[in-house]
Amino acid sequence: MARQSIPFPIVVSGPSGAGKTTLVDRLLAADPLIHRSISTTTRAPRPGEKEGTDYFFVDRPRFDELKQNNELIEWAEVHGQLYGTRQTYVEEHLAAGFDVLLNIDIQGGDRVKRMFPGAVMVFILPPSFADLEQRLRGRGDLAATDFTVRLAAARVEIGASARYDYLVVNDDLARAGKDLQAIVIAERCRRERALADTIDRLIE
Repeated sequence: MARQSIPFPIVVSGPSGAGKTTLVDRLLAADPLIHRSISTTTRAPRPGEKEGTDYFFVDRPRFDELKQNNELIEWAEVHGQLYGTRQTYVEEHLAAGFDVLLNIDIQGGDRVKRMFPGAVMVFILPPSFADLEQRLRGRGDLAATDFTVRLAAARVEIGASARYDYLVVNDDLARAGKDLQAIVIAERCRRERALADTIDRLIE
């Protein structure tokens, strides 16, 4: 697939249980011009996880060094462990001709948008809050406290979705997947993203 447009970051956010990871995986499998951003984390590798494929694993002092040197676009602490996105990683893959997809929270999305104004912001919504609650209960791996915390966080996140360019309602996985792919295709067709040589070839 030939690259016809200037690459851009794609931020995908949404509340826990909305199905964003499944949609992201489908998009990555369908589009070879998109590269998933690999986060840096202080947590230990889980069985089967590989350095540079699943995460970049570092200790806390090294993570703090990355923060102090402003090498992270965004970072967050989750369950006592730190996760962040390295600026050089995103820039290198954009320069190599890939759109870079970041599956991150709304605070991280805000930071990416400030650093990359051309980033495309997509928010994944559940069909209803009752459906989201049912999905979270169906996981069966959340303590009562965690469940309450995630529901409260979901209300805040959904309220912040107004800051995003696109909303995808995940009421049907196949349709929502096509909607997400259509957003990427449409953004690549924006006039301001056209590669100069694409135009030049037509007017020679």
